[in-house]
This record gives sequence, C-alpha cells and structure tokens, in this order.
Amino acid sequence: MMLTHVTAMSQNRVIGAANTLPWSLPEDLKFFRDTTKGHIMIMGRKTFDSIGAKPLPQRYHIVITRQDLVSTNPLVKYVKTLEEAVEAAKPLTAQWGDEVFIVGGGEIYKQSMNITDRIYLTVIYKDFEGDTHYPEIPANFELVAKSDRTEPVPFSFLTYEKKK
Repeated sequence: MMLTHVTAMSQNRVIGAANTLPWSLPEDLKFFRDTTKGHIMIMGRKTFDSIGAKPLPQRYHIVITRQDLVSTNPLVKYVKTLEEAVEAAKPLTAQWGDEVFIVGGGEIYKQSMNITDRIYLTVIYKDFEGDTHYPEIPANFELVAKSDRTEPVPFSFLTYEKKK
C-alpha cells in the first residue's frame, strides 16, 4: 500500500480558510478528481464536512473523527485515529487500488507526513489568507516531477517521492 498526500497550497502554505478553498482553480480540482477517482481517501471530519459530508463519486472515504459516528453509506467509514484509518484501508486496496490518498486537513497531513510515500502538491504562486496550512516537506522527499501553468494564476503541479 502506498500513502499519498494530494493537496493544493498557496506560496505562504495556506490550504484552507474557514473550511473552504480560498481560491478557484478548476484545473487543480480536475487533477484531484482524476487522481483520486477509484481509490480510497483518508481525511479528517472537517475536510469531509467541506465536501458536503457525503461521498464523492467513485471513491471510498475513511473519515477520522473524535465523534462517535457510524456511517450508513457503504462508501464511508468513520475511525478515531490515523493508525485506525490506515489499518481500515489495507483490506480495501484489492478493490480500490494500492495507492491510498490522504486529502486533509492540515492536522491529518502533519500526523501522516512520516508515513507518506508520495506527495502531489499544487503550489499557487500567490499569498492567500487562511487558517489551515500544509506542513514543511521533510528533507527525505525529493521533487521528481514539475509541470508549470500560468492561467488563471501562476501555479505548478509538483510530485515528491520519499527517497529510498
């Protein structure tokens, strides 16, 4: 099983503001959709709430929450910890693919950085106000791919992989 972060951040590391994205970047949303479709996504409850508290099509959702929640939706499972989320994902990879995506929020990214294998990071070269930030990428990751864009604002799709 490969654990992969997928996120977008501003140049001042903002990834969210009041539980929403502080920008509109359709190409990045398409990248997120195309990348995560058919896979398992691990996320915090606030991130799940930000997508409408219902599953995105063609994805399995493991939601980390301190609340005692039970899902009636077969595509959503609630767990208490990141470790429990990873364990819950393992038996599902045969159906949903070996790459499991960690999609936020800030605290989940921070907790999972040391067990992450790959990072898909969209960097928007502009500062935004926000209350949630992406952690620093550790030195044991290397940039393996970069694709630059200029519209509607300058941004890049970056791929980092943990050094072997």
